[in-house]
Order: sequence, then C-alpha cells, then structure tokens
Amino acid sequence: MTARDALTERLARCYTGVLNDVMRAMGLRNFVLPPEIRLHDRSRPLAGPVQTVSGHVDEAADRHTTLLEWTGLLSKAAPGKVLVCQPHTHAIALMGELSAETLQHKGVLGYVVDGATRDLAFIEKIGFPIAFRHTTPKDIVAFWRVDGVDVPIVIGEVRILPGDYLLADADGIVVIPKAKAEEVVVEAERAIGTENLIRKAILAGEDPQQAYLKYGKF
Repeated sequence: MTARDALTERLARCYTGVLNDVMRAMGLRNFVLPPEIRLHDRSRPLAGPVQTVSGHVDEAADRHTTLLEWTGLLSKAAPGKVLVCQPHTHAIALMGELSAETLQHKGVLGYVVDGATRDLAFIEKIGFPIAFRHTTPKDIVAFWRVDGVDVPIVIGEVRILPGDYLLADADGIVVIPKAKAEEVVVEAERAIGTENLIRKAILAGEDPQQAYLKYGKF
C-alpha cells in the first residue's frame, strides 16, 4: 500500500463540496480546477500533497531529448505525492502505460494533467488514479519537453505550488494552499460532523428549516 501522510488520510475522508464551502467561507478564491479535468475512476477519491510539472511543445526537439527529459521527470517523481502537470498543450498524451506503472511502483499517489492521456485500458487495469481532459494515441516523442519540476503552475484560474494539497472526487478537483491545508481540513471535518447531526435530526422528523436555524448549515 502506498504511504500517505496523516493530513492526506484525513483529507481523503472529506469531499470536494465541503472543501468548497469551507474555503469560500474563509475568503479563499480560485481553488477549483476546470470541470473538464475529471478523475477517471470516480469511485474512490485521490488526495495528497502536490508535486508540479511544467512543459511545452518543441517540434524541433529530437526523440532522444524528449524521452531523456520525460524519464528524468519519472526519476524525480516523489512517493506520497500527486503529480500535477501543466503541459501547455492538449495535442498529445502526457501519460501512458509504462509511465503510469513506473509512477505507481514508486509510490506516487496519482496523476492530474491539464491535457490528455493514452493507454487508458492498461491504466484502468493497474488501478493507477488519473485525472485528465481527454484521450489521444499521440505521444510526446520529438514534440514535447519538460521545462520544470516543483515549480509554480497555473491550471484554469488556479495557481498551484509544490506542496499544496489536492482532493479529487466525483464532483471535481480542489487545490488547497499548503499554508492553509491543516486549517481547511479541520474546518471540513467540523462541517461534516455538523452535517451528520442535521441528517440525523431530519431523519428523526425535524423540519429542515428548523434544522438549518438550529445548526446554521445545510
């Protein structure tokens, strides 16, 4: 089993809806990734601290350069992290069969890309968590280069720094700034506890508006 830190374990028991409510109430903005980037297996959440990747199209690059840089990225991928990639292109797949298995073997928790993937049937088979926009058989060879690992990236309206935390589930993907992660998770846990009290009260026959007035949440 892949090692996860204590905060990741707690975050994985939350859900993106409650994170959204908590973070908005805290005055935070721009923390939800574009809805087109979806977790492929929505039956289980993906949570953890982020390791960022940036890259760009370079059609003048040769096969060796692109593959050397890509395998270098795989070498730098850290166990216990979620790899998040801003490739600055939707034309090619930024994940495939051998790469996914390599990351899984290294203990990487999952992969999120503002772009495409391929070899999806194999990735499904090994159960490696992945979120992406679409699929394509096209690959990076002689076309795309890594230009940064553990650097700031932007996806949609969300600025993502190395060490930020991420939760992806059936509703979408939320990024929590590292400095706020503990506070957000504590507040999310508190909100979930309150929701459970409201649910219990309503199932016991309490009027929903009265339950809202009593608990201040719905």
